[in-house]
Amino acid sequence: MDNEDNELEIPVLSYEDIRRHADAFLQQYHPSRNIPVPIEEIIEFQLDINIVPLPGLYQGFEVDGFTSSDLKNIFVDDSYNSRPRRYRFTLAHEVGHVVLHKNVYRKANFGGIQEWKDFINSISDQGHRWLEYHAYAFGGLILVPREHLQRLVDEYVRRIREEGMSLKANWDFCWDYIAARLAKDFDVSTQVIEKRLEKESVKEQYR
Repeated sequence: MDNEDNELEIPVLSYEDIRRHADAFLQQYHPSRNIPVPIEEIIEFQLDINIVPLPGLYQGFEVDGFTSSDLKNIFVDDSYNSRPRRYRFTLAHEVGHVVLHKNVYRKANFGGIQEWKDFINSISDQGHRWLEYHAYAFGGLILVPREHLQRLVDEYVRRIREEGMSLKANWDFCWDYIAARLAKDFDVSTQVIEKRLEKESVKEQYR
């Protein structure tokens, strides 16, 4: 990393490190772990962070959201009402920055979108990749808790087998069906589900 990255002390976290942070977050702010996880309510009423719609955020800067360096505001593209699942993941992703990168953000001292872009451009590509990887993984882990993922997959596989269908012989079809059902259960995109299934090596249990 370059000098700027070192000054900001961008952390390097493994997936298991991030999992521990995500589990601690859920234990503190959503101990029931019921799904879908009410991420919007957690942000506004427990973390006391403002969710601020920003017109043209994605169109002008190709980002769905960003968090101010004082960690008091999460700005989201104002089209979020038409993309509720993407909106939920954007919020969870930004909470990942709040939890994992608070020291980096506070030192960076930015407020608006252009200052945020300047901050991103000031760090190395590697540093930026670490920040985004952390937040993406954290978002998936809190919106799709492992115990519910495994329980629901077991249930859907059981149903498929009870209906007389071979999971192995219809592998892609069955997993597309399972991913679509899980996406509805967790109120996230199928892409988020696919990544969580991969990270937990869930499919490998049924080969």
